[in-house]
Amino acid sequence: MLPSEIIRRVREIQVRTGRQVADVLAGEYVSVFRGSGIEFEEVRPYLPGDDIRTIDWNVTARMGEPFVKRYVEERQLTLMLMADISASQEFGSGRRSKREAAAELCALLAFSATRNDDKVGLTLFHDGIEQFIPPRKGQRHALRVVREVLAHGREEAPGARAAERLAGRRPSRRPAGLLGGGPPAPRRRGTSIGGAVEFFLSVTPRRSVCFVVSDFTSSGWERALRTANRKHDVIAVLITDPRELELADVGLISLEDAESGRQALFDSGHRAFRAGYAALARERIEALRARLTTSGIDLIHIDAAGSVVDPLVRFFRARERRMRR
Repeated sequence: MLPSEIIRRVREIQVRTGRQVADVLAGEYVSVFRGSGIEFEEVRPYLPGDDIRTIDWNVTARMGEPFVKRYVEERQLTLMLMADISASQEFGSGRRSKREAAAELCALLAFSATRNDDKVGLTLFHDGIEQFIPPRKGQRHALRVVREVLAHGREEAPGARAAERLAGRRPSRRPAGLLGGGPPAPRRRGTSIGGAVEFFLSVTPRRSVCFVVSDFTSSGWERALRTANRKHDVIAVLITDPRELELADVGLISLEDAESGRQALFDSGHRAFRAGYAALARERIEALRARLTTSGIDLIHIDAAGSVVDPLVRFFRARERRMRR
């Protein structure tokens, strides 16, 4: 992706999601995600009507008159976005790839958090950790998060600094020769969700809301997500492309695993083959949902060719109904 395209896409996402946050998600985010509880603020003299259970007896004994502890609700949240940028995320049969859909989702969440004065952090991963951006506040920081999800590793040298300025970053001081003169050579990348979640646990001591955004093509992540969900609020976001769920009748086709490079030739003209393909795709999603439910983790399923807002709103409203019970 060229730097000019990156800038254009970030601006498009900023404008579109900013409007959607203002019109649709403003109240949903606040009603579902709350702070970690209450925190001590001060000790003050007792006033008639104060709850006697709040009396600080140590201070009262020292001062010779009653004092009470005052607490305030800690509303501020830390939102951690964990985005899979492995090779399979580059696939897209429609107007956008799975990675572009992930960038739009992260923009919605980041701008919602910014609007509520919450901190947002980002971890990009594949079979290892590619980048970690510590949680911070502010619109410029949210723009940087969106840009990195959309374009990390895709930039060409010309214009890269302009893209950094748009995202609120200081331009890189690396010599131009280190940036290369063209797009980086393609490199196949697998996915290690478990390793990414373990990294998240090591760098995030405070309770956070964590969205794990991936196509979940890897295995062995259940234990890590279950462990993380005991301390943090973990939400899984599955992003799929329509052609991963159902094949069109286009005759002989060659299918390739984006992460391993393995290829196979199939005849999509066979109705039984197309039906079996769709059945396996449905089974994978249902099995994923069941495994996450067993661990107490919510799943949001997003179609890369469809709306990102609608599944997010449905999740917010479903969780809010559960909270009221």
